[in-house]
Amino acid sequence: MTYIVKPQFHHPSLTTNKLGFTRRDYEGRVSTLCAGCGHDSISAAIVQACFEIDLEPHRLAKLSGIGCSSKTPDYFLSASHGFNTVHGRMPSVLTGANLANRELIYLGVSGDGDSASIGLGQFAHAMRRGVNMAYIVENNGVYGLTKGQFSATADKGSKSKKGVVNSDSGIDLVALALQLGATFVGRSFSGDKEQLVPLIKAALTHKGAAFIDVLSPCIAFNNHKGSTKSFDWVREHNEAVNKLDVLLGRAPITTSYEPGSLVEVAQHDGSTLMLRKVAHDYDATDRVKAMTYLQERQAVGEIVTGLLYVDPEAEDLHDALNTVHRPLNGLSNSELTPGSGALDKINAALR
Repeated sequence: MTYIVKPQFHHPSLTTNKLGFTRRDYEGRVSTLCAGCGHDSISAAIVQACFEIDLEPHRLAKLSGIGCSSKTPDYFLSASHGFNTVHGRMPSVLTGANLANRELIYLGVSGDGDSASIGLGQFAHAMRRGVNMAYIVENNGVYGLTKGQFSATADKGSKSKKGVVNSDSGIDLVALALQLGATFVGRSFSGDKEQLVPLIKAALTHKGAAFIDVLSPCIAFNNHKGSTKSFDWVREHNEAVNKLDVLLGRAPITTSYEPGSLVEVAQHDGSTLMLRKVAHDYDATDRVKAMTYLQERQAVGEIVTGLLYVDPEAEDLHDALNTVHRPLNGLSNSELTPGSGALDKINAALR
């Protein structure tokens, strides 16, 4: 087997962030996906987002499941922690890692097959429990590794490359995330870097369950006429509800926006989301209105993208369980095993 290795050196005049890292320092191995795959664009957006928020690579833990999408963590942040789980089990493994060490920033990467089929229950519980993570689904509506069968997110009436029409209703992971209690919900398109990069930046700095559904056309099996996940279809039916930028601290606003009203949403870590409204009267802090708007636009064939919902006062699983702030591997034996007296109190509380 032949491996293509990226050179470690780079031009000394490359732009650096506040930590002194260049964008190259956030890259990974050379991609083995099909040339032109939308997943590679998502990897590039993750690299750019981490570079721009001055993230120390070793503070990120990236986890994935099985599928084309779950291969992509190998293509970014090679200096970070990583774990490739079994099919559909990424959320539970990430939950365990998060509970053991809350000091890391957790990024879960999955696909429509990995999260909407075998891992649907895992996805649901990660969202409802408020696990502090950025959960990205690279959604192409097909099983690319097994020759293009419809996945659970394929829209009813969509045609396969061979002309077969999908007769099953598609699962909308964005709608599910909203219903299950995710405190940050967005949707974007792999071909829209201007929208996707700020969304990822905001998700990584959000406290709580942050979910982003990224439509990422499969150029091998799902980029033809009749597919509702193709590049052309998504571009023609995209309905962006806002433009987003993330301010870390009080940095000046440099992003240009379309005309409209400006909304500031402060997050727990001190960062600020700047929302420029594009859709008329869209309120990204109202969960019920977000769910209604999503259904209304879906009924007329539009794909709503942007930051669909955010709760600026969100809590996470650690708040609910009242866990210790220190990683478990930093606790002493006496702290980890407090003795029979503590166990007696726990047992008494259960009687």
